[in-house]
Amino acid sequence: MPHSIAPTSSSLDYWPPWPLFNAQKAENRPENVNIKQEIIQRYGEEGIRRSWLQTCATLEQVTAEIEAKKTAMIPALTLDELLNASEEKKQALRSLGCFVVRGVVPRNEATQWYWDLKGYVNENRDHITGFPEPSPYMFNVYHSPAQQAGRSHPNSLAVQRALLQLWHDDDDLSKSFAEPLSYADAFRIRAPKSDGVFTLPPHIDGGSLSRWADKTYSSTYSAIFSGNPEKHDPYDLTVRKNARSALFPGTASSVLRAFQGWTALTECGPKEGSLLLYPNLHVASAYMLLRPFFDPPENDEELLDAEKWTFNAQSEWFPGTFTAKPQMLSPNCHPHLKLEKCMIDIPRMFPGDTVWWHADMIHAVEQKHEGEYDSSVMYIAATPSTSGNISYIKEQLRSFENGLPPSDFMQGTNETVFKGYLGEAGIMNGEAGRRAAGFGL
Repeated sequence: MPHSIAPTSSSLDYWPPWPLFNAQKAENRPENVNIKQEIIQRYGEEGIRRSWLQTCATLEQVTAEIEAKKTAMIPALTLDELLNASEEKKQALRSLGCFVVRGVVPRNEATQWYWDLKGYVNENRDHITGFPEPSPYMFNVYHSPAQQAGRSHPNSLAVQRALLQLWHDDDDLSKSFAEPLSYADAFRIRAPKSDGVFTLPPHIDGGSLSRWADKTYSSTYSAIFSGNPEKHDPYDLTVRKNARSALFPGTASSVLRAFQGWTALTECGPKEGSLLLYPNLHVASAYMLLRPFFDPPENDEELLDAEKWTFNAQSEWFPGTFTAKPQMLSPNCHPHLKLEKCMIDIPRMFPGDTVWWHADMIHAVEQKHEGEYDSSVMYIAATPSTSGNISYIKEQLRSFENGLPPSDFMQGTNETVFKGYLGEAGIMNGEAGRRAAGFGL
């Protein structure tokens, strides 16, 4: 499926009709004030103010660099380069928080997975659900042979292991947590010339209000709230492994995915329904966390002057925050991020390439697919072996053995009746693949 190679420097040339948020249409609750007050009591108003000013000032430099470099901000490595990366290179990857790893799966093998999935959907059309209706391109299927092969492929597990090694845990100095677990997620086959009825606007997964409401979760960001955002370590599992991202019922994953990831099954580039990233981790996430404590100035001309914003501890509004959804962001609520100019297309992907982004990174999916061919990916994350994640994977395995979908995706169906279903025989890579799937844990 040939494509012409698009320019390597790309950002959105239009802003889709993604939702804008305001206090009038928000999920305002009296408890929200208590959540803010609790954080203020723990860290102090002065620390939050200091972090706000510092973060907004740093964003001026961050956004200028993203606007200038665009897609070139996102590095691409080969599999060997990642697995043999120097400490200096690893630190550069940590600092940015997103990157492409090419050639993780041989191209012909990844392409075959695409055709296998396409056939699997066609043969089981009467059983398979997905969205958006009536012509879904994201399918509620989690244990097809191709997905099992993708999650358990030795190269995929090697990449996941290398990415998890970028994290640390003071309670696990041997880094046993870096042995990856296979979180069963869906796949996408998006047809060309399709405008997304269902599209993903800028957001951060891993819960929304829970980042502030759960004391353990909010304490992982203690440096940000206490006035020292530059000291925040987004790769520290010591406390975060116990955070409750799914504190509220909804779409939040029950596991901590240290890095989210796409494994490409077809070629895909800008304007072809591809992924958009905000290629900054530390400053952008600090801004999102601090934003609910401040009200904008009345004069729009002063909107980007952080000193003109007013500290407000009594507001019930958390901008872009809805308990049942991921954390949403929009240009009107988060103006200093300059999302319209800084949501950047990832580099062009080829079958077998992968792209990875940190759990706290802002990302979105292009609304339009203006290409000529299907755009297909598997959602495969780097999921550490924390105690909470192991508990979920054990439950996922029991559901799998009983023909049930994973508990995070109860809209799925009994796949054991599907034509072509292999069960655990579809898992690759021997004991390593089986262990990742939960056997023997």
